[in-house]
Amino acid sequence: MAAELDCGPRPDVGAQRAELGPLLGIALRPGESWYLIDSRWFKQWKKYVGFDSWDMYNVGEPNLFPGPIDNSGLFADPEIQTLKEHLIDELDYVLVPTEAWNKLVNWYGCIEGQQPIVRKVVEYGLFVKHCKVEVYLLELKLCENSDPTNVLTCHFSKADTIATIEKEMRQLFNIPSEKETRLWSRYMSNAYEEVNYLDSTVQDAGLYHGQVLLIEVKNEDGTWPRQSLPAKVSGFSYNSYSCRESPFQSQPGICGLSNLGNTCFMNSALQCLSNTPPLTEYFLEDRYEAEINHNNPLGMRGEIAEAYAELIKQMWSGRHSHVAPRMFKTQVGRFAPQFSGYQQQDSQELLAFLLDGLHEDLNRVKKKPYLELKDANGRPDSVVAKEAWENHRLRNDSIIVDIFHGLFKSTLVCPKCSKVSVTFDPFCYLTLPLPLKTDRSMDVSLVLADLHRRPTQYRLVVPMMGTISDLCEALSKLSKIPAENMVVTDVYNHRFHKIFQMDEGLSHIMPKDNIFSSEDGAECIILSVYFREKRIRQSSTSLGTVLCGQPLLISVPKHKLTLDHLYNVVLEQIGMLQSQKKKTTVALKDCIELFTTMETLGEHDPWYCPKCKKHQQATKKFDLWSLPRILVVHLKRFSYSRYWRDKLDTVVEFPIRDLSMSEFVCDPAAEPYVYDLIAVSNHYGAMGVGHCE
Repeated sequence: MAAELDCGPRPDVGAQRAELGPLLGIALRPGESWYLIDSRWFKQWKKYVGFDSWDMYNVGEPNLFPGPIDNSGLFADPEIQTLKEHLIDELDYVLVPTEAWNKLVNWYGCIEGQQPIVRKVVEYGLFVKHCKVEVYLLELKLCENSDPTNVLTCHFSKADTIATIEKEMRQLFNIPSEKETRLWSRYMSNAYEEVNYLDSTVQDAGLYHGQVLLIEVKNEDGTWPRQSLPAKVSGFSYNSYSCRESPFQSQPGICGLSNLGNTCFMNSALQCLSNTPPLTEYFLEDRYEAEINHNNPLGMRGEIAEAYAELIKQMWSGRHSHVAPRMFKTQVGRFAPQFSGYQQQDSQELLAFLLDGLHEDLNRVKKKPYLELKDANGRPDSVVAKEAWENHRLRNDSIIVDIFHGLFKSTLVCPKCSKVSVTFDPFCYLTLPLPLKTDRSMDVSLVLADLHRRPTQYRLVVPMMGTISDLCEALSKLSKIPAENMVVTDVYNHRFHKIFQMDEGLSHIMPKDNIFSSEDGAECIILSVYFREKRIRQSSTSLGTVLCGQPLLISVPKHKLTLDHLYNVVLEQIGMLQSQKKKTTVALKDCIELFTTMETLGEHDPWYCPKCKKHQQATKKFDLWSLPRILVVHLKRFSYSRYWRDKLDTVVEFPIRDLSMSEFVCDPAAEPYVYDLIAVSNHYGAMGVGHCE
């Protein structure tokens, strides 16, 4: 039941805009509390008050009134109100500071029974500080050494200290304050490490989602129930405890990586690098030790290289079927705060950070010289390219450059004076675009006025920046139903969220939205049908009902509005047909050709012509001059816009052996470039969700 709880007087829409606008722009500060609001409710509120300029034409209309704050779309279980996994900021929810939340609650109230979703701001980073709202708290499983089967689940902030956890465990397991204790974390099925530093934060200790912590109480005779053995991993000293088992023997390198909680993106990138022979041999043979650059201001004091080396040695020792890369992840998180949490991240971004970090940590150049960049000025490409590569090696000389770096040729031509500028730039990986779409596909369910025809799902191709009218026209061509007879609705949380106007933009419809279109018959009435599921409440034996499934729009003749007829119509139409998605296929070489295609710079990204002395929309062309020993190819699958984020599902075909790249290399003196595939990092799923392997 929806209710406006504790609502005070509501200012007019202009005053609401004026009061909330400045609050929504304030910066995050460590320790502050911020609140999550379902982005659908917040978007509806913005339309109602005309927060954005394009919504000013229908400010304050009653049909746009958002009602009480409703966060039910964020919950995986509405009863216990646990958050869904993989929620994305701005797409699924918005964050507002405490003052803004209090104002909205005072004006609109909340759905009865819903608790506010409040989270703390946490500071990340070792050198560069970075604040972030900790949307997902860390779930830890706590138990006592005397009864390890009695496991209690608790949630903690990454900013909480180990001492806070110990205090909580003492209370949970009724351990007297005078008793001496120590904590152990279980990082594999049969291995434990002692957690020594009580003033360390959860984040610094490298604890991960779902990790088991065990508290041990000292015996009366002064001994400990567990025997501890000294060990060292990744430069961190700790005590470890392992159950007795027969030694594991496997082929070196065939070693899995434990998922520490949404870390499949990291594991995927690490497995790819681990199976890169020249790099792995470099670390296994300890050649890195003589080349670590501890004083490079652009590096990580050699700590990333050391942590990676230790991990590679474990994976290639032949003694482990799998390894938990906890300490490696902790080190990465210290220098790159975006990877410090346990939310899904981009595997390519992690790979790019790691290659750059390893390069700077292992850079053989201790003091980088200043070099003046020179233009080609008509000199032969071979001369300019050699000069650019030599200059690059004077400042960048590492195993990463030896293996992964190649050279681009970039050509700019002024459209006014025909000035040609040629430069050569190094690259570490080849980022290839997929064929861009000016259109988008949308799945729309069509409910017909004919009672004997089932609802049909159509996949429509509509303009990216089109309107609801464009959607109806596209649907009309496939269904042969006049567009003017259609009503378009959005389904949200098992209800019809809104009815769209024909001039509304499609950019407001997100890829995950459920869109229904119904045929409006002249002698028919369109009715909304909702489905409820009976449940037995855990706290009692009483039955409750919860909305479920997709609602239906049914068109019923006015003269047949009887309960029996409505019931039969619903039964006929619940068997909606699902259409199969057809995926476009392109070859990898098509993507390379697209990358090397000449383009004209946009008006907001002009080039300064040194001859004209003004900015011009020049033509630009990339070419490949030289390729590295190991070629890393990155396919740009994710696209972003103001209103949606999407993943391109185009299938890219590539050979496993003998990929010839010579036709794309413009150096006439280059030797043949032929590659065999050694690793693939693949993301399954959609934007913000899925799995990497």
